[in-house]
Amino acid sequence: MRGKGAAGHHDDDTSLALFDKAAAAASAQVIAHYSTSFGLGARLLPRQMRGHIANIYAMVRVADEIVDTYRGDDAAEVLDRFEAEVHRAMSGRFSADVVAHAFGATAASVGISRAMVDPFFASMRMDLTVADHDEASFAAYVYGSAEVIGEMCLAVFINAGGGPAPLDPELAAGARRLGAAYQKVNFLRDLGADAETRGRSYFPGIDTARLTDAQVATLVDDCRADIAAARATVDGLPRRARTSVATTADIYEDLLDRIAATPASALAGRRVRVPGLTKARHALRNLAGRTSVQAVP
Repeated sequence: MRGKGAAGHHDDDTSLALFDKAAAAASAQVIAHYSTSFGLGARLLPRQMRGHIANIYAMVRVADEIVDTYRGDDAAEVLDRFEAEVHRAMSGRFSADVVAHAFGATAASVGISRAMVDPFFASMRMDLTVADHDEASFAAYVYGSAEVIGEMCLAVFINAGGGPAPLDPELAAGARRLGAAYQKVNFLRDLGADAETRGRSYFPGIDTARLTDAQVATLVDDCRADIAAARATVDGLPRRARTSVATTADIYEDLLDRIAATPASALAGRRVRVPGLTKARHALRNLAGRTSVQAVP
């Protein structure tokens, strides 16, 4: 069937451009359904950046759902097939999997390479085989599951609209630190679910059943140090990207404050959250360029 496409300059309903658009819409649905903090930060970006970030998030989320939600006997095979589709989309510019296809388009546009993608899938595979981490496996897991995601997002911030270009090493280091911080904060607030539902313990030497306030304080301080290091590089980002990153960093620091104020004995049984109204206030503050707004309890 032929006719005018959704965009005026396309006259073939099966054109690659139209498929790109449909794939991107699917990725936008994924981020809308699954993310609040990340999704809020993305909404503060220009349209083109926002679309690329949604494509990255959707790819990451699908892989995460395979190992965290599905967890079937064939989860490793499902993950392998999805990874193969992502590789196909990156190298061949097409995949029948719309999320992989959208990610491939973003990767080609902003310069996301296999050097970023392969460590991510290696970490996802660890979730199927590693229940308790030591220092080395934890570092490898955080690098693949979070630090390279920070680099992918940086590639969008720097290269969207201009084509692939090498990333500034200082900015890349800041992006990795921010990704690591967000991942470790998520580990902290999901301690109970990871241990009870998934049988995992991410932090080396931490027994969720015997967690102490001192251990929580140490972990919180480590996350704060990562966020502070990342904030030191934010001025190198485009203006709208600075607003987005500052907002998500504020939300995660707010979350850290709430985690720190929660007794260790209760942390494993309670998923600490930042209220939606407070997240909105963080966004409004950064949009307005102000530096302090009292958080809503």
